[in-house]
Amino acid sequence: MITLKSPHEIELMRRAGKITAAARALAGEMVRPGVTTQEIDSAVEHFIRKQGAVPSFLHYNGYPASACISVNDEVIHGIPGKRVLQEGDIVSVDVGAYIGGFHGDCAATFPCDTCPRRPRT
Repeated sequence: MITLKSPHEIELMRRAGKITAAARALAGEMVRPGVTTQEIDSAVEHFIRKQGAVPSFLHYNGYPASACISVNDEVIHGIPGKRVLQEGDIVSVDVGAYIGGFHGDCAATFPCDTCPRRPRT
């Protein structure tokens, strides 16, 4: 059976998605040499909570962080920690936020470099 969402539920889903996407963008902006994966995770958690949401991943089945951060060849869903990012690292970030009964979830991969990023066109 297919359950249709009400306009109100769709708006709540949209809100969860927007918070999650903004938290992911924040994480991507922080991917720079010298930054730890824990610093990125802390900023993501703070941002999500400031929006009135809760990090979806934190404490889910014992997961200890708000974001999943994997560097280079690490398997997805890496746990943030004291690892310091280095020039040339490839950093994957997965973020989730829960608000209004709905979860938003998205991921992206970012290059770690000292060059300023140009907006995608």
